[in-house]
Amino acid sequence: MHLNDFWFALIAFLWTGYFFLEGFDFGIGVLTGLLARDAEERGTLLATIGPVWDGNEVWMLTAVGATFAAFPDWYAALCSGFYLPVLAVVVCLIVRGVALEYRAKRADARWRRTCDRAVFWSSLVCAFLWGALFATMARGVPIGADGNVTGGAGLIVNPDAAFGGLVSLTLFTLHGALFAALRCRGALRVRALRTARRVGGGCAVLALWAAFWLMVRTGDVVVLALVSVVVCALLVVRELAEQRREGWAFALSGLIVVLVTGTLFGSLYPALMPSATDPAWSLTVSSAAAGPYTLGILTWVAAFTAPVVMAYQAWTYWVFRKRIGGGPIGGGPIEGGAIGGGAPVHRPGRRGPRPERDVATRG
Repeated sequence: MHLNDFWFALIAFLWTGYFFLEGFDFGIGVLTGLLARDAEERGTLLATIGPVWDGNEVWMLTAVGATFAAFPDWYAALCSGFYLPVLAVVVCLIVRGVALEYRAKRADARWRRTCDRAVFWSSLVCAFLWGALFATMARGVPIGADGNVTGGAGLIVNPDAAFGGLVSLTLFTLHGALFAALRCRGALRVRALRTARRVGGGCAVLALWAAFWLMVRTGDVVVLALVSVVVCALLVVRELAEQRREGWAFALSGLIVVLVTGTLFGSLYPALMPSATDPAWSLTVSSAAAGPYTLGILTWVAAFTAPVVMAYQAWTYWVFRKRIGGGPIGGGPIEGGAIGGGAPVHRPGRRGPRPERDVATRG
């Protein structure tokens, strides 16, 4: 395998990890406006991602940085051709991060409502735009002989982008509902499972439409078979949610995210960004790659740093694996974590009861 092929596979892996992890982050953000009934429940939902959401975004930053270093022409075409949607995603990520960090900094109900609305809308827009952007890239973009993308601000306004955005939004919401069921207790867990069943049915309908559309448009049997597997998996997820087996359902919804993202990048290869103007002008892993010396250095850096980062993130998920809820996390007095809860508060000289070990968190 050439280094440029290896780096394409590595970037695909980073985007897959990002959508797997940040997907339920976005889903939790959307569910604060659909599932939670008051400030306390919104705080409980946000506390489920409080210790991990910023670590999840590292996958996206690493993927973008790897694209810049390994495929500079791809990075330039992506950022210039999709300037407005990429800018919108960056602004939403900043607003979302600020709202998550500063939500519990003031004991003011109006402030918390403003932060909750910011988290909801920024999560919804991000979840939609990522799907719209990648769907547009997969259908082909107008690339000239000089490698520049033309089309302007209306490039992302097309039926394929709208469908891709709707798929990513519903899939991430399903992923987030199952994560909420996995991390919450009581009524929130029950409502999250109910929401997962409903959203899972909507995802299955969208996947069936995608299978019909792909059959009519491309006739690619392999892609059609993969979409059929996704439809069956969504129906199984819905049944698992009905049986309150949220651990297996969450694992399967994550597998669906991996399968969809892997299929997307697999359908692109060896192109990075197909040209709708002339296939010969497409950006490929060979034409857009950096030099062998640069790729060699990047490979050594990735070999030493990636395992450390992944081990640290796995440790974080293990530490914050227990269920939460049932207390004044989001609506009560501000104390503890940035979002208003999630981590226990230790007081010197006082030994509290040991936390309950909930075996259901193991799925």
